[in-house]
Amino acid sequence: MSVILATAGHDDKIRFWEAPSGICSRILRYADSQVNCLEITPDKQYLAAGGNPHIRLFEINNSSNQNPILTLEGHAGNVTSLGFQRNGRYLYSGSEDGTVKLWDLRSPTFSRSFDSKGAVNSVALHPNQAEIISGDQNGSIKIWDLGSAKCISDIIPDAQTTSTSAQGRVAIQSVDVSNDGRTLVAANNHAEVFAWNPSDAIKKQNDDSFQPVAKFRAHALGAYLLHARISPDCRHLVTTSSDKTARLWDTTTWQLTQTLSQHNKWVWDAVFSADSSYLVTASSDRTARLWNLRTGTPVRQYVDHDYAVTCVALNDSST
Repeated sequence: MSVILATAGHDDKIRFWEAPSGICSRILRYADSQVNCLEITPDKQYLAAGGNPHIRLFEINNSSNQNPILTLEGHAGNVTSLGFQRNGRYLYSGSEDGTVKLWDLRSPTFSRSFDSKGAVNSVALHPNQAEIISGDQNGSIKIWDLGSAKCISDIIPDAQTTSTSAQGRVAIQSVDVSNDGRTLVAANNHAEVFAWNPSDAIKKQNDDSFQPVAKFRAHALGAYLLHARISPDCRHLVTTSSDKTARLWDTTTWQLTQTLSQHNKWVWDAVFSADSSYLVTASSDRTARLWNLRTGTPVRQYVDHDYAVTCVALNDSST
């Protein structure tokens, strides 16, 4: 299979799609939990799905096996975000239990666990493969060094909106790092986006003059931001929101370039194609949509879920 596209959400099912035709080609049952996040291994052999509190790995190319080949046990709450290291041997995850974990897939138990001291909403791996970035409910962005097993940076951005949290901070909803390693993005759930140079985030975090290179509101006041992701070519950022839209931002100017507005309810997730020219979005309207970013129009709709579609994974790389 050259293109692997999968969606999941609140109906406890994972669906694989024929991307060009919009036909659902396979359904997997995710027992006893909604699915919060999906990720495909770089070699397109396995799909990881995060639920409450398990992570399960499924074979992609063996349609006769509907059961997970591996269940990772160790989190004590919803798994909110996950991903694979470049070689596919290791998986990293974040959870509402307040931890970031690293898993060697040759074992069902975690090899490292980091205490974020707050529910983790998002994790991302630096392209150097040596640092994990997390964003948490306490409004903190942490950089974890895998070599020393320590937190080497803890950033609390200066949000302009008020929060009802105990610390008075706005929760960080999503974090990502560009493939060239030059941009770290964090977005809070009140739709404020912050961007830094990751090396500055480590070297200058205690400097009073340390400020993000960009800071802007991605969606209107009152809307919730749900996800933010940088395109593979590092030129665009997509943000998704409760305002029923996904928005594209130029990472050089941080200006809005497109608003994708065909969904009827919240847009929870979005993922770029390998060449950054297409985007797939997932929504509470029970659909996922494929967008041509050259024209800004939807070219395919994926319709078969019974409830909200909250996560999507795509791997169409040629390597």
